Amino acid sequence: MSATPSPSAQSGLPGLPGGRTLVPLRPWAGRHRNRRRVLAPVGLIVVMAALVTPLIGLTVLGAGPEPAALGTFFAFLPVVPVVAVFLWIDRWEPEPGRLLLMAFLWGAGVAALAAAVSNFALNYAWSRTVGTEVGDLVSTVVTAPLVEEAVKGAFLFALLATRRREVDGVVDGIVYAGLVGVGFAFSENILYLGTAIAEGGLHGGIMLFALRCVLSPFAHPIFTGMTGLAVGIMVRSRRPIRFVYPLAGYLVAVGLHALWNASASLLSQPGFLLVYALFMVPVFAAMAMVVLWQRRREQRIVASQLPRFVAANWISPEEVRLLSSLAGRSGWRSAVKRRWGAEAARAVRDYHTAVTELAFFYDRYQRGAIGYDADHWRDDLIGKVLEARERAVLHPRAMATAEEVTGPPPAHRSAEPIS
Repeated sequence: MSATPSPSAQSGLPGLPGGRTLVPLRPWAGRHRNRRRVLAPVGLIVVMAALVTPLIGLTVLGAGPEPAALGTFFAFLPVVPVVAVFLWIDRWEPEPGRLLLMAFLWGAGVAALAAAVSNFALNYAWSRTVGTEVGDLVSTVVTAPLVEEAVKGAFLFALLATRRREVDGVVDGIVYAGLVGVGFAFSENILYLGTAIAEGGLHGGIMLFALRCVLSPFAHPIFTGMTGLAVGIMVRSRRPIRFVYPLAGYLVAVGLHALWNASASLLSQPGFLLVYALFMVPVFAAMAMVVLWQRRREQRIVASQLPRFVAANWISPEEVRLLSSLAGRSGWRSAVKRRWGAEAARAVRDYHTAVTELAFFYDRYQRGAIGYDADHWRDDLIGKVLEARERAVLHPRAMATAEEVTGPPPAHRSAEPIS
């Protein structure tokens, strides 16, 4: 395909070094977003947020307005730091903010309400069948983990069905699942903390807060994260058995959840703490190691694809060193923001994200893990990179800052253009 002048060249703004031009393959379909695509997520967010209201109402009815208000306050305290951890995990390719919010609200609204109704009905059925004491135990240890992990994990499958391109691998699966778990824990903590304050006063609420919000704020995110981890493995695999992975992840999530509930229900406080130390802490540590390993893997993927993007005239050689590391990207954005303002920095950030998405796509494409619409998907992502770079070029100094931050570019050997 012959090179065509980029909009930046036509407008006299700086393009690629050496007079080279960006080479789009096909106009980016994502430019033309109709009103339905914009309003549908907003409507879903409103509906999901509204579903949190009945849970708060149940707490008010059962515990009273003041305990419910205090319970809501205490339940919110761990939300910000835990969400911040998942946003930190997601730094290489930040997911759309509205989808992250939908994940949280799915957990806090849809999943929590569905689980509350299902658990109540099943607990009633068990109590009628085997008695109240045994029924409560079976409901807590068996049915609650099965139901809750199913309704939480359903968000991931809804995402795959409607926005499957947003889930690139393990990190994305863990981030979305983790935020669903954070939302679910938030609503659950409102009910439990409000009840504890109503029954045991502020002291009782603080004791439960220490247990649920200080000692184990990552419990639900880790449980659901097992399903997210398995979904992430599935989307990066081409093995015929890959569709079994999410089921395996779900069963692991149920097992961990059941162990957690059983230790809290059947064991004394020392016994519970022993289970926490011997099982939950190692699981948390293992999950953290997986996340760190996957973040390094994402960095290697991006770094390996950038030379080919240079050869295809999609990015500039001077940008490679900055785009290859989070520190380089952060330094570039910070320098742009200091010198040219927040709008220019946002344009550069969007460009970084678009380049990363294209790198992840080509990694999956080369391993045969992309479906039937690979060509269309590729063209969309290339168009997204070109459009993002065009917006950044509209801030001429923003792109020039890349060369200023890196210094003189090193000798660079171009890779073969990607077909």
